[in-house]
Amino acid sequence: MSAVKRLVQYFAVPDNPELVQAQALAFSQQVPLMYGILLVNSLALAATHTDAPDLLRLYIPALLALACAIRVVTWWRSQGKPMSYARARRLLASTVWVAAGLGVSFSAWALSLYPYGGPFQQSHVAFYMGITSIGCVYCLMHLRGAATMVALCVVIPFTAFFTTSGNWVFLALAINLLLVMAALMTVLLNNYRDFSALVASRAEMEHKQAETQRLSDENYRLANIDALTGLPNRRSFDRHLQAILDSVDGEHRQIAVARLDLDNFKSVNDIFGQITGDRVLAEVANRINMLRQTSTFVARLGSNSFALILSGATDEAALQASGDVLTAAMRPSFELKLGTVHLSASAGFAASRPGDTAETLFDRADYVTWVAKREARGHALVFSERHADELSRVRRMEHALHTADLDREIHILFQPQFDIALNRTTGYEVLARWRSPVLGEVSPSEFIPLAERTGMISKITQTVLRKALAVSARLPKSLRLSVNLSAHDLSSTTAMEAIARLVEQAGKPCRIDFEITETAVMRDMAQANEGLLSLLALGSRIALDDFGTGHSSLTHVQKLPLDRIKVDRSFVAEVTDDPTSRAIIKTTVDLCRNLGISCVFEGIETEQQLDALLGLGGTVMQGYLFGRPMSEDKVFEHIAGENKGWQQHRRQIFGAAG
Repeated sequence: MSAVKRLVQYFAVPDNPELVQAQALAFSQQVPLMYGILLVNSLALAATHTDAPDLLRLYIPALLALACAIRVVTWWRSQGKPMSYARARRLLASTVWVAAGLGVSFSAWALSLYPYGGPFQQSHVAFYMGITSIGCVYCLMHLRGAATMVALCVVIPFTAFFTTSGNWVFLALAINLLLVMAALMTVLLNNYRDFSALVASRAEMEHKQAETQRLSDENYRLANIDALTGLPNRRSFDRHLQAILDSVDGEHRQIAVARLDLDNFKSVNDIFGQITGDRVLAEVANRINMLRQTSTFVARLGSNSFALILSGATDEAALQASGDVLTAAMRPSFELKLGTVHLSASAGFAASRPGDTAETLFDRADYVTWVAKREARGHALVFSERHADELSRVRRMEHALHTADLDREIHILFQPQFDIALNRTTGYEVLARWRSPVLGEVSPSEFIPLAERTGMISKITQTVLRKALAVSARLPKSLRLSVNLSAHDLSSTTAMEAIARLVEQAGKPCRIDFEITETAVMRDMAQANEGLLSLLALGSRIALDDFGTGHSSLTHVQKLPLDRIKVDRSFVAEVTDDPTSRAIIKTTVDLCRNLGISCVFEGIETEQQLDALLGLGGTVMQGYLFGRPMSEDKVFEHIAGENKGWQQHRRQIFGAAG
């Protein structure tokens, strides 16, 4: 950097907002003192020079005083007010040049009075210039450029004038002032550096504090706000719910909690991708926000689940009306770039009761939402006494299941699968049953969904598989057993590895088939496919159960390593009366034949259904007509007596090989 640039930079206002504003604040507090010293000393000097012309004694001091007053007013108006960086910079820049101008003006005026007085007045001039300049430089200590400008504009003319005066006393004064001012400027420059460093340190500290606060705010937002929808998250919901319950506990009023779950939302991600799924969730949040009252608290609990806390009317009719409006708002299509998405939502509402905690109130809303998804999908239900009784039983069942000795309490039954073409049973589906010492015999329709919700289903699957493998070893080699896999099994690498180990430990040949549902596969197609391939490698076969009731069935048939398709009983039940059911069954039979896989029909209960299925090309049957679920002992009796009874009669009719 050249000397000129360094000199310009020395006198320029620094390009540092924090330092500039700190300088302006410090100087604004010293402005009255500096100009007060200057004006009082100047008036005193004018008063002692009575022989000077009025121009020097009155008019010029008056003009200089007016200039000082203007500067005082300019700075005074800035006191006590936030000063922007731009304004502070302008004031400081003008101060440097005003300091130079006033320094030259007051120095020239004081020296012009020198000829009009005696030795005492002349000494007063020297004293005035020295002491006033020192005072002003001290007041300008935070403005390096202005302080230096005042020192130069006073010391240079003072030294030059009194050095040439021929008076040795004044020459000594000039030298003294020069040395004092040099020492003073050294001290002031050091103080200025310390002041700048202090400002920089304070600015850095404030920056760190601001960054810490920003991180704290961000952590709070991440901890309490759902990033996708901008709604409060589960943690915030739990805290807010408990706080509201605490506030209304002594006021004898109620609140209500609602849970809203999107139905089959997984299919949106599977078909359109996660980005589209995220946009749907954001739009769902917008629709809820548009409907909610100002007192309603809305949160996203996670995935496709939302929750509301309502502080208005909480009677059953009002909650049902709110639920109907809420679920109806989810039915209009979501128009997105990749296509149109159609969804429904199920909701459950529960009003608070005295003594409720956040957990108990939410538990009721959560349970009735689960009931809505099962019994009134796409609609809302309000928690009632019926649900209270059910929930009490579910919680007892849940406790009993968690504490159950599964190997002792879970037993298995077998339902035969009969091949008409071979005129014999070719396998049995293994069905889990639970006989609890506390609850007695529990229906699979109750404990299987409960086990899936509580994460116990994989333990039950493995228990059933161990028992099935033990029975398989005692059965004729031509018979296979089918074991059902849950959605939790298919989506868990740990569960699938445990299942594969059990099959592998049982040895070869493997005569276990695994039945999966379309709904189970939808959780994670890639993970399900990987797990099923590991079972196929051990000699197992894979059957797609409840075919036709899920989503994108043909996609699953195409992508999964299937050996068999089981047509859902809902089509079989209507095969004798419904042309559409017959057409679907015929298409499915042809599809299986073309793919080289077998087709099993479930739920056959009448001869008429059997005749209709045979006419459509079906061969493998399962249902009460061929045998109800039976114990292991009954299985061996069934095998021994298979050629007797109506099976022999059917063989005579259809001419099947024995």
